[in-house]
Formats: sequence, C-alpha cells, structure tokens
Amino acid sequence: MDWHYSDGGRAAASYKGEAGDCATRAVAIAAQMPYQQVYDDLNELAKTERRGTRKKGRSNARAGVYVATLKRYMSELGWQWVPTMQIGGGCTVHLRSEELPAGRIVARVSRHYCAVIDGVIHDTHDPSRDGTRCVYGYWHKL
Repeated sequence: MDWHYSDGGRAAASYKGEAGDCATRAVAIAAQMPYQQVYDDLNELAKTERRGTRKKGRSNARAGVYVATLKRYMSELGWQWVPTMQIGGGCTVHLRSEELPAGRIVARVSRHYCAVIDGVIHDTHDPSRDGTRCVYGYWHKL
C-alpha cells in the first residue's frame, strides 16, 4: 500500500514536536477539516466522557482519544462505522488498498488511527506493516 507523509495540518497550526495525536490527524486529513478545529472539538467532547474506574483520564486530542469518543465524534460529523473484525473471527481485512474501499476513510488499527484516501495511507509514518496490519474497522462519509 502506498504511503504519503501528512501531519494533517499540525505544523500549520503551530504545534511542534512528537505527539500521540493520530486520531486528530486522521480525522483532519480524511474529513478535510482544519487540524485546530478537530483538536478543539475532540478536547471539548472529552469533557463529557464518563470517568470509570478503568480509565486513567479523559481523552486528549494530543495524547490519545478513546474509541467511544472518536465514534461519537465521527457520528456527529456524519461518518458511519464499518466493523471489519468480530470477536473470535480473526483478521479478515488488512491495511491494503485492495481490501479497503475507495474514497476517504479513517481506519482503526491496533493502537492507531490513519487516514486512507483512495488506497493511499496519509500519515506521519507507514503503519501498514507491509500489508499485514489488521484493520478493526473504518469510518466513511455517508
């Protein structure tokens, strides 16, 4: 699968250094939204998260976003979740262009989110593991 470097507008928003902001970047890239808007939206949505005993803190656009929070945000943007992996079903879809739909999607893989546009990964690094990385599911615009 081809890979194209993109920080999703992070540098243009005057952020520097490393960050665990893959959800913010992936949404900004796939949804063609300003990085700062996605960053602010996710941090605002994190304020409404229920804090349970297992969570160490709230989602943070810079350090990591919980799956449930990103699902809620993507739904609010009008994107639909398509699960590609079931419990006990094994991996059926990999991060490969021939196994993913055309168009703009946000793919969820283990501990990471990435934007895929017409079979090309747009991210700060290539997360495909040479096409062996399993895709848990993806969002696409309705």
